[in-house]
Amino acid sequence: MTRLRFSANLGFLWNDLPLPDAIRRAEVAGFAAVECHWPYDTDPTEVSDALTETGLPMLGINTATGGTGHFGLSACPHQIDDARVAIEQAVGYAEVIDAQAIHIMAGVAEGPAARDAFLSNLQFAAGLTDRTLLIEPLNAFDVPGYFLQTTDQAMGVIEEVGVPNLKLMFDCYHVARTEGDVIPRLEKLLPVIGHIQIASVPDRTAPDTGTLDYQQVFAALRSLGWSRPIGAEYKPGGATEASLGWKKTA
Repeated sequence: MTRLRFSANLGFLWNDLPLPDAIRRAEVAGFAAVECHWPYDTDPTEVSDALTETGLPMLGINTATGGTGHFGLSACPHQIDDARVAIEQAVGYAEVIDAQAIHIMAGVAEGPAARDAFLSNLQFAAGLTDRTLLIEPLNAFDVPGYFLQTTDQAMGVIEEVGVPNLKLMFDCYHVARTEGDVIPRLEKLLPVIGHIQIASVPDRTAPDTGTLDYQQVFAALRSLGWSRPIGAEYKPGGATEASLGWKKTA
C-alpha cells in the first residue's frame, strides 16, 4: 500500500513553540513538510534556517487577517490598499523562506463589489509572483460571512481570474461541513486542487475521530494518484505528540 505523506500545520500543531522550534518538532515526528498560518512575527531568516536544518519544505503561508475577526481582506471592497499591502507582505516573506504557496484570504464580505475586489486582488497577486496562489472556501459555522464558502464558488473565481498558478485549497473539514460529499468533490476538482488539508468533522480534532471516515478519503487519494503532502490542520486538544496516532495507519 502506498503511504501518503503529511504536512504539519504549525498554526495548530506545536503552536505553543516559537515557529523555528515547531518546525524542528515536525521533522522529529516524521512529517514530510510544514505549513503555517501567519508567520510574520518571526524573523524569516530564522524560519529559513530551521527549514534548511530539517530539510522540510514550507508548503504555504496565509495573507494577514487584517485584524481580529477579519479573516483576510482581499474581498473587502473598501480595503483594497490594505489587501494589497498584505499580499505584498506575504509574497516577500514567501520569497525569503521559499514557501511554495500563498493562501489569499478573502475576508468577511458579500455581494458583487466583494467579488470584483477579490478578482482584482487575485490578479494583482498573480502579477507579483509565480508561486502557487490558493483560495479556500471556509464553512459558515466557523467563519460566518466569509466571502468564499463553497467549492463551486471557488471554481467560478479560478476560472474567471484565469491564471495558471491560482489553485483551490481543498480542506476536507470545511468541505464536509458545507457540502458533505468530500470524495466526489475531490474526484471532480482534482485538476485544480493545489493543496489538501484534513481534520475531524465536526470538531476539527485529529482525523481518526469524528464522522468523516479518513481511511476512505485516504484510499480515494491513493487511487487518484495524489503524491504531495497533505496538510494536518487540526486542533490537537493537548500535547501534539499525543494526537499523532492516526499517522500510523494513513
